Amino acid sequence: MSNIAINIIDHQDDFLVVDKPANINFHDEDTLGSGFYSQVKKFAADQLDTAEIFPVHRLDKMTSGLMIFAKNISTARTFQLLFEQHQVQKFYLAIADGKPKKKQGLIKGDMEKSRRGMWKLVRTMKTPAISQFQSYNIAPKRRLYLIKPHSGKTHQIRVALNSIGVPILGDPLYNSCIESDRGYLHAFALAFTLNNKNHQYCQAPLTGKEFNTDEAKTLIEQLTPAWQQAWPKI
Repeated sequence: MSNIAINIIDHQDDFLVVDKPANINFHDEDTLGSGFYSQVKKFAADQLDTAEIFPVHRLDKMTSGLMIFAKNISTARTFQLLFEQHQVQKFYLAIADGKPKKKQGLIKGDMEKSRRGMWKLVRTMKTPAISQFQSYNIAPKRRLYLIKPHSGKTHQIRVALNSIGVPILGDPLYNSCIESDRGYLHAFALAFTLNNKNHQYCQAPLTGKEFNTDEAKTLIEQLTPAWQQAWPKI
């Protein structure tokens, strides 16, 4: 894979915030240096004179949006604690077809491995995946979802929406029967406090024809910034 354009959203002394494109794996796949992490490392070394960066979280291959990379091991460890203690607020956008079992609320339950690399939501609550969501009509039988996860499980949002009958448009695992130009999941916003300073980032998706319809773009503008929405305490 050829080099991609690296979109730096913010460049702080201790970390970078980068907008990951859709359809690129975080780690190298067939070709050395093809993964997003490798390409950000190369860009940071060549353009920012940053010798080493450390990933502090991941996004699935299909998912675009905001990612944090620490510029030193101490900051990486701090971010690790922030994520483990749920001190990083995360917000995602998704698009799905169909009528959900509910249009807003809480999706909660343990996740178990299913088949072909998939996961499923079950009714037990030992270590549940917890996601709040709001949804908005953008076209006949199509809705845009704003999701706030309160845990960080593998495929959490993809599984959550699938569990209420609306698998994400273009999801190659949970909605493979529908062709699309991309998987419609985007890491929309991040908010956290680091070294006694508040940081907030909100970035609309740049690609995907369904994210860029007039209806979707107008709604996403209204939802920016994501943390302005009313989120009931859980």
